[in-house]
Amino acid sequence: MEEKIISGKKNGMFVLLAVLLAYAAAVALLVVSSVSIERQGGSLFTTAGMTVSIAFISLGWILLMGLKVLRPQEALVLTLFGQYVGTLKENGFYFVNPFCVGLNPASQTKLSQSGDVSDAGGTVVMANGGQHVRAQGESVSKKLSLKIMTLNNSRQKINDCLGNPIEIGIAVTWRIVDTAKAVFNVNNYKEFLSLQCDSALRQVVRIYPYDVAPNVDTTGDGVADEGSLRGSSEIVAIRIRDEIQKRVEEAGIQIVEARITYLAYAPEIAAVMLQRQQASAIIDARKMIVDGAVGMVEMALERLDEKAVVQLDEERKAAMVSNLMVVLCGNHDAQPIVNSGSLY
Repeated sequence: MEEKIISGKKNGMFVLLAVLLAYAAAVALLVVSSVSIERQGGSLFTTAGMTVSIAFISLGWILLMGLKVLRPQEALVLTLFGQYVGTLKENGFYFVNPFCVGLNPASQTKLSQSGDVSDAGGTVVMANGGQHVRAQGESVSKKLSLKIMTLNNSRQKINDCLGNPIEIGIAVTWRIVDTAKAVFNVNNYKEFLSLQCDSALRQVVRIYPYDVAPNVDTTGDGVADEGSLRGSSEIVAIRIRDEIQKRVEEAGIQIVEARITYLAYAPEIAAVMLQRQQASAIIDARKMIVDGAVGMVEMALERLDEKAVVQLDEERKAAMVSNLMVVLCGNHDAQPIVNSGSLY
């Protein structure tokens, strides 16, 4: 289905004024015809005038059904007896065929944090599994919003490439670029978008580990890399956006941006993973301490030999190294013992 833009129909004000003047003329003609019939009796002219005025007063309101008002960044898809006529996209006051009907299958569907649907009469269906809300007083608008909108789907529990369950949430900004595709190619473009976002998110997240892991290829080039959900959030967001865009192309939707809004291990393994991170941090810290201690001991021995402060045999050097390593690598402050006797 290709989009057809209707232009040159911005004569709604002229038609409105013409209908109002015609109503005034019809009422005046009805009054004059009634007075003439009462005074002079019914003639062909007066009877015809009364018939025409009554017919217009009874059916003239049908012309008002063809008046359409569009605000900026709104569109209206029109159908005539089931056939697609075209789309009004520019803001203005239009007059179209009174029997044309606006079509928007997602008019009663509200996306989470989307802001594209206000309170309306009837049942508002949340496309993301939310509750049903019923509000009275307004009719549901059939206009499509062309503004950039936000979809914030609920958090999902997904296994990463290592099988660890994680919880992740995304926010997707999107807009309609082809109204015909959005209305006719899918049953409900908002629900379609929400489901495709969930599917694309699962597809991409399964490629990456939560944190950097060895021997994992996230780019598909056969070479292990350091990509991860936590460390490569920008790259992951771009891949999620591209994946969603491929899936919603036929619905006439453009994905402007996709961002990760929440990322964490699932509750059942969060405590274990925290202990793992703490152990890894302790090991890294100990490694740094040992490397520094070895360097300090080596420097101490070299300086003692250069200055010839004391001559130590291999056994004494080993004892000195052991004592220095204990002091430098210990968790507590050292308690030195002063030897007042002979070294030997």
